[in-house]
Amino acid sequence: MLFSLRKWLTRLLNTWRGKSIQFILTASFTLITILVMLCVSVILYNKFSQTAEQNTFLSNQQIVEQVSYNLDIYLKGMTEVFELADEKIRRSEGIPNDKLVEQLNTIMDTRQDIVSMALFTSQGELVTGLPMKEMRSNTKLTEQSWFKNALENPNHLSFSLPHIQNLYKGQYTWVVSMSKGITITRNNETIQAVVMIDVNFKTIDDLCSRVNLGKKGYVYIIDESAGNMIYHPQQQLIYIGLKYENVEQALKYTYGSYLEESSGEKKLITIKTVNNIGWKIIGVSYMDEIVTTRKEIGWFISWLLLIVLLFVLLISAFMSAKISQPIKRLEKSMRKVEQGEFDIHIAVRGDDEVGRLSRRFNFMVARIRQLMEQSVHEQEAKRKSELEVLQSQINPHFLYNTLNSVVRMAGSGKSEDVITMITSLSKFFRISLSRGKHIITVQEELEHIRNYLVIQKIRYKNKFEYEISADEEALSCYTLKLILQPLVENAIYHGIEMMADPGHISISARIVHGKLLFEVRDDGLGIPEGKLKQLLTGSVRSDEGSGVGVKNVHERIQLSYGYSYGLEVESELEEGTTVKLWIPLIKQEGEEGGL
Repeated sequence: MLFSLRKWLTRLLNTWRGKSIQFILTASFTLITILVMLCVSVILYNKFSQTAEQNTFLSNQQIVEQVSYNLDIYLKGMTEVFELADEKIRRSEGIPNDKLVEQLNTIMDTRQDIVSMALFTSQGELVTGLPMKEMRSNTKLTEQSWFKNALENPNHLSFSLPHIQNLYKGQYTWVVSMSKGITITRNNETIQAVVMIDVNFKTIDDLCSRVNLGKKGYVYIIDESAGNMIYHPQQQLIYIGLKYENVEQALKYTYGSYLEESSGEKKLITIKTVNNIGWKIIGVSYMDEIVTTRKEIGWFISWLLLIVLLFVLLISAFMSAKISQPIKRLEKSMRKVEQGEFDIHIAVRGDDEVGRLSRRFNFMVARIRQLMEQSVHEQEAKRKSELEVLQSQINPHFLYNTLNSVVRMAGSGKSEDVITMITSLSKFFRISLSRGKHIITVQEELEHIRNYLVIQKIRYKNKFEYEISADEEALSCYTLKLILQPLVENAIYHGIEMMADPGHISISARIVHGKLLFEVRDDGLGIPEGKLKQLLTGSVRSDEGSGVGVKNVHERIQLSYGYSYGLEVESELEEGTTVKLWIPLIKQEGEEGGL
């Protein structure tokens, strides 16, 4: 993937090569903005989606807990009413009596949701109760669940499942029965009895039906002992089998949330158990509503991205035009100097980088006029000296090994490798000679080292891989010729050749702080600390390879450009070596510095 990205960037840079600064600035700002906005949009979308989902989980849990709290408060209130009625009955003597009926009537009047209150013997005989209506004869009172639970668990308050109140004639209210088995004295005889209060289920229904979990979500209640349905907003559909709730799964949880797809739709189930009575409140919300929220977030971010991109495109086009305008004026002046007009003078506007560059350009042109004759003489002498040094770069040993490899490959029928090697060798020597020039472009120097690496890679049978990269602006700059070959040669012979595994050599050229920086990196054996200190002094030399060596490259640079330039070597055993080569930023041939 990294190789594909690098290849794509290389193609993009090649496409932009030769374009105007205004175009490059506009395109760069737009491209960077697109990449940044895409990254930010993806991060925001994921964050918002996660937050929306977490908020849904938290909101559902809070709503279910609120329903549980409200229901618990309501049932505690009804429990207190029941305990008050139970206390009045226990303290009453001579049951039944008018005083007890009056007390029960007062309690009943305090709550509108109490449907009936009654006291029965263990045989189902009505002792006293409200309202004063005639009871139905076929109620099968002793067989009803609330009656059995009261006798089986005396002095324990029980809550029944919702049912139709069928004790009295003409009354068919949907109720929940509260019952408790107690002992009373009747006609001077102690007997078992059952206290019962019927509570209108409408209050509980109202508490639950007002709850909304999204547009389609709802709350229902089951009995935790057997999973019987106590409340459901679509209870009729549950009874006739047109709707299904996975209560078996819900019975496994006392508190918490989980996802289920039992009905073909992905749902979020949130559970809370009501204390004391054993009812489970179950909240159901649909995950497709969360997906809808994600889509809305996605559309919003997409429109925001489009608007920001249009705005950035307009701003970048305007700013790039403003930035490139003084540079274009400077370019025109430089073109005239290139054509031989040294009497030109640029009108300096402002004190920014372009203004300072214009002043330096004016000073440079003036100096050129003054020193042209002297410069020509000195450069001719330097070229002769450099030519003698460069001629020694044509290493006979390297040439012999290369030609020997060509002969072997030709004998083995590797015609494609032979062609590649001879072509690279031809280009290698063509750039080495360069018609006697000792200053070439960075692009030519990198091409020279690329041909050298092609030859060496074939010779060493893919013992190493290499990578060459350069800033677009650096390629057109000028440099001393053949300053990279000794460094790469040193990396191969002393860093990678003795390794058991294949190595890697990376060569780059870029502009850093107004200087041209070459870097040669290898992941070879590294250089011991003692030899590293002697490397630039000439105490350590290569047994084979370049005759000039690392020290000679260092000296050539300092002789040409001054002692603030040269080589920096960093190395760590078993990790590799990095050589940094600093030279001035030369954008026109003939600008190289002197001694």
